[in-house]
Amino acid sequence: MPTTTNESNVYTQLRDKAEAQLQTGTTASHWSVGVDALRLLHRLSSNPDNAEDALKLLHELQVHQVELDLQNEEIAANERALVEDLSLYRKLYDSAPLGYFLVDFEGKVIQGNLAAAELFGVGQNDLEGQRIDTFLKPQNRQQLLGLLQRVAQSGARDCCVAEMGGRAQGSRHLQFLASLPPGREHILLACCECASADNP
Repeated sequence: MPTTTNESNVYTQLRDKAEAQLQTGTTASHWSVGVDALRLLHRLSSNPDNAEDALKLLHELQVHQVELDLQNEEIAANERALVEDLSLYRKLYDSAPLGYFLVDFEGKVIQGNLAAAELFGVGQNDLEGQRIDTFLKPQNRQQLLGLLQRVAQSGARDCCVAEMGGRAQGSRHLQFLASLPPGREHILLACCECASADNP
């Protein structure tokens, strides 16, 4: 039960931190005790037999409020860090010099970066939903589809070279490197132009 022990340690540390802030007066709680709770505390503290219980209850409420503040601060800090990480990886993905694609097992593009769109001479948003093999010469399409099938079945990285179609400026060969991410929901493709099919 390491998870239960870890959770217990986290709660103990949180409570200790809240207690310390209350003792030093460094807390700035955004929470307030509700009217019903104040009435209960007043009623309990009015009776000398219950006054000690009322003080304990008030202390527990204060500690709980500070714990909630600390948890909210941690959640906000984690959210900021995640947003920064996402922004960094988005920039890396979009500005990468290689074409990157997420494709399904049939070769339909789920997403592609800017270099991928430029490689095929289309807008980045125009890639989504297109079959990636349609950008190749008809006689080369099976090479890429075969690569996707092999990677989907084996889970191992593999590559191929295929010739682009639809370009008036002559023959252009592309090297595709495919891998399967841990979730195995789609295939990751990296793509770049190479000299020829014989010299990837």
